[in-house]
Amino acid sequence: MTTFRINFNSIKINATFKTCVMLLGVFVLSGQHLKAQTMVNSLEELKPYLDDNNVQVKMKPGVYTITAEDVKNGLYTKETVIKNTSKVLLLFEGNNSTYDFTGVTINVDTKVFQAFGKFQVYEIQIIGNKNVLKNLTLVDVGSVHDHPAHRANNIVIDGSHNRVEGFNVTTKGSFPYGYGDAFGKGGKSVIPHKKHSACLVRGESNHLKDSKFTHRSYGHCIFMQAANNPIIEGCVVEGEMRKTDDMLKETSGPAFDVDFMTVWGYKLPKGYMLSTGEAGIRAYDGGETVIDGKNYKRGTSNVTVLNCTVKNMRTGVTIAHATGKKRVEGCVAIGCENGFSLGSGELVNCKADVAYGPAYASTYERDKSYNADITLLDSKEPYYNGSGNIAYIGGSEHKITFRGSSQGANQGLKIQVGGDKNNIRLLHGNLPNQNDFKGFDFEIHNLTTYPLILSNKSSGVTGESVGEIKDSGTNNKVKAIKASNK
Repeated sequence: MTTFRINFNSIKINATFKTCVMLLGVFVLSGQHLKAQTMVNSLEELKPYLDDNNVQVKMKPGVYTITAEDVKNGLYTKETVIKNTSKVLLLFEGNNSTYDFTGVTINVDTKVFQAFGKFQVYEIQIIGNKNVLKNLTLVDVGSVHDHPAHRANNIVIDGSHNRVEGFNVTTKGSFPYGYGDAFGKGGKSVIPHKKHSACLVRGESNHLKDSKFTHRSYGHCIFMQAANNPIIEGCVVEGEMRKTDDMLKETSGPAFDVDFMTVWGYKLPKGYMLSTGEAGIRAYDGGETVIDGKNYKRGTSNVTVLNCTVKNMRTGVTIAHATGKKRVEGCVAIGCENGFSLGSGELVNCKADVAYGPAYASTYERDKSYNADITLLDSKEPYYNGSGNIAYIGGSEHKITFRGSSQGANQGLKIQVGGDKNNIRLLHGNLPNQNDFKGFDFEIHNLTTYPLILSNKSSGVTGESVGEIKDSGTNNKVKAIKASNK
């Protein structure tokens, strides 16, 4: 091959033109590293790019719809690579690609969830690496009762180092809807259920950021399985709550048909508030994921949750089943059955109200080294806290501080260490391994006027309390202090 060289110094040429030519040469030589943005105008135009590497795709702003008829016509036939038990509407298989959905709404007809038969349905799944999906509005359109034939998820993130950012997701379509987990959630159930969750984070170092979820479905909102180093950041979750009293007023429907007999072995009690969904942000200790085409079975580890707000869900942030380093910072739980449960780890600068349940509750008696600083908030809603607790503490070696509002103290609410949780799921001796814990050898700073109840299952508890101290335990050394004016 002949090589031509141009000696610019021997040619009298405009300096600006010389610079442009030289830069053009650089661009030509390195062109393989450049990403030109591709505009697509439809879902059909988008699909061929979903398995491409190193592409930048922008979808034309507008409203796009996926219907059951589209499924019947074979427009969406992808299967998940794990067990081939799921169908995926939009499967992102490539690497190092960016998909910009700014101004785009994708409506998914809830009838789609049964159009694949017994398969569970993923609306979006990522199995490649280092991809960015941003700014999509994803809406389930139809009835909250249009349940899947099996299960459904709006978003599933596998692979590694992917980021989903700026999404706005509305989740609908499950059965039964309107009762929370009173009639079953997995395995044993009184009413067979078809769950639909919003976002499943798996894989390695995947990141869900600055996304909003409107959750009107029986299922988790954001949950993690087989995830290592996941980050959930800047997300907002909003579910809805119902009084058990209102459920008991029904004169027809699935709960009425079973005479309101719960999966817990007793009739649904009055006086409690239940989320119609499940957890706001949850981690599991088992699951499967796919990374670089290889399947892994494992737990979830090293979870970070930053600056998230969860409203009206069964729990705000529950990551007790994760292992490794766990950190929750700058998060807020409002109107949840329970605010935060980490088992162990760091809860920094977090806030919660206690209108419908405790701001914090131990998951198991083996909970250890849970370090938490929780600011209690006033509630705009009437208090309907069936457990009577603003916190339930079991386990050992914690350092826990409660500060902020004491608004619910005149409702008889309290901080309880050990003993009976009085949780709706644990009445009449149900699930004894989740109740009547020992709370021992930890430090507490109660800077509120809520009374501190040290049950006969407490021992070796130290610290201080502004609220009244009632000690039925052994070797506890919590001193009474006055409220600070600061």
